[in-house]
Formats: sequence, C-alpha cells, structure tokens
Amino acid sequence: MTPRTILAALGLALAAAGPVAADPARWVAEWPDTDFSKTTLESWDEVISGGPPKDGIPALSDPDFIPVSKETRLGALEPVIAVELAGERPRAYPIRYLTWHEIVNDEIGGRPVAVTFCPLCNSGITFDRRAGGRTLAFGVSGKLRHSDMIMYDRQTESWWQQAIGEAIAGEMTGTTLKTLPTWMEGWAQFAARNPEGLVMDEPDWNRAYGRNPYRGYDSARRPFLYSGEMPPHGIPPLARVVRVDTRAWPLSRLSEEGRIAEAGVTLSWRTGQASALDAGTIAAGRDVGSVRVRDAAGRDVAHDVMFAFAFHAFWPEGTWMLAGGAR
Repeated sequence: MTPRTILAALGLALAAAGPVAADPARWVAEWPDTDFSKTTLESWDEVISGGPPKDGIPALSDPDFIPVSKETRLGALEPVIAVELAGERPRAYPIRYLTWHEIVNDEIGGRPVAVTFCPLCNSGITFDRRAGGRTLAFGVSGKLRHSDMIMYDRQTESWWQQAIGEAIAGEMTGTTLKTLPTWMEGWAQFAARNPEGLVMDEPDWNRAYGRNPYRGYDSARRPFLYSGEMPPHGIPPLARVVRVDTRAWPLSRLSEEGRIAEAGVTLSWRTGQASALDAGTIAAGRDVGSVRVRDAAGRDVAHDVMFAFAFHAFWPEGTWMLAGGAR
C-alpha cells in the first residue's frame, strides 16, 4: 500500500466505527480461532478497524542484519530502536522499516523478542515473546484501541494491546508480556556507541522505506482515530511523554532540564534523533532528541516515549511528573 492509500484507509475506518463495531461477532469470520468470550474489555466500542485487514501490515520474522560499518542508507538522525542485551552484539531496528511493518519477530542469543512500533501512538516497545509456557510469534491485527495497535499471536490468535503488552481477548487474555529495557535514538548515536554492532537490513518488500506516510502527524491538534479523553493539566494530546510504569514525564520538561532524577530513576535527554512523524522523509524530521532511563545502579530501565493522549487512555489514574510536582 502507498502512504496515501494507508491514510485514506485509516480515515475511512473512523467513519466505519460505530454500533456495529461494538459487536465482536462481526469479526468471527476473520478470526474464527479467537475466543471472544474471554476478554478484559469492558466495552467493544473501544475497538475499531484501522483500515488495513489482518496482516495487511505485514509483520516481519527472522530479519537479516548487516554490520554497522556496512550501513549506508540511514541518515544520522534517523530513529532506531536499540536492543542491547548482555553478552550479545547490539542490534538496531530502524523505524524506517518498522513504520511499514510495526512488528519484528526476532531471536537474540536464544531469547525470542518482538520489537514493535505503533506510529499513531509513537510507541516503541520490545517484548520477550515467551508467555504462558509458549513462544509466540506476533502479527498486526488491523484493529486499534485508543489509536494503539492491537497485535495478535499466531499460536492462539489472541489479541494483545501493544502499549501495555497485555492480551485483551482470546485464550491468552490477562497474560502480560515482559518488556525489555530498550530505547529509541538516532542512528549516528547507536553507531558511535556500537561500531561492532548490527543493524537490520532492508526487508524484501515493495515499500517506500524512508518515507513517512504520517507526515505532520505529531504537529496535529488532535490524534487520529481516537475519541477518548484528552490529557489533563493542559498537556497537548500529541506531546511526547516518557512513560516509566504508571508515571509520565513530559518530554518538553526533560529537554529543558536535560536530566531529571525522580521516583527512583534518572532520565537523560540529548539532541540527535529525528521525529519519525514529522517530515515526508523520516531522516528530515525535526530533532526531538533521545532519551535514556536508568535506575540507581545505572542499569537501563524499560520505558516508552509515547504521545500524552495514549498515556492518559491506558493509565487514566497514572501520575504526571510535572515541573511543579507530581499530579
């Protein structure tokens, strides 16, 4: 699908979402192996079609990698998800590929992982794919909840909410995936720190890699395909926040202060990463900076840099870590 086709399909989905979308029976033909009697959802009204059908956005499995020194396509500021597991060569997963595939099923040193990115929430999270005594492989369902991607596992066809890593419908309902401490940063930053590292090679799909089909999205006034409450405290819905568990620090505050030590963690920010949701070409996006979160022992902490509306939707009772104090 072209960028224009994807956006057109997403736009039509909002009009299609209504009373009919509230009944999961309409999805039985598409999902005959999903047990919709098991769910954590209070209302199916929250789930809508995102436009593309099941696997219309094709998740990747067992991708190829090349040495950092051989990579010539990425711009210096292009965002990548950095996965640095102890004892293994660091790996970079470029957002230019994840924008079009959203999930990469991989294995690093015997650990099965799923590297995920939801463009509509700017949510980039890496999960351990082992849960409930199984090793799962994930695909893109084509469904959204609070504008966030709903994944599904190919073993049980259960639906999983990407932002929280929890199964929300099907056999695995209530099961939570382990989140790994990975982060997004600019390509040059990853390469400088990991000259002997690896970077995911370009997939063998006919996609406009490097293009941004969501041009100007993170400058919009309102989120796309979202009808929930807006964030409190005057925080713009598409402002980036750093989420650690149930707390959120506005990126605007962190970028002003550079370093914040609160609630048992230390957040640091520096320039060097382009927004993947700004310019028509990802490499040309404005610099939004890169974030690291560490605990008192200096160890990386699992976190997410997501839009404020998404944090409020999934953690409505969460704590906002503002300059004037926690609220």
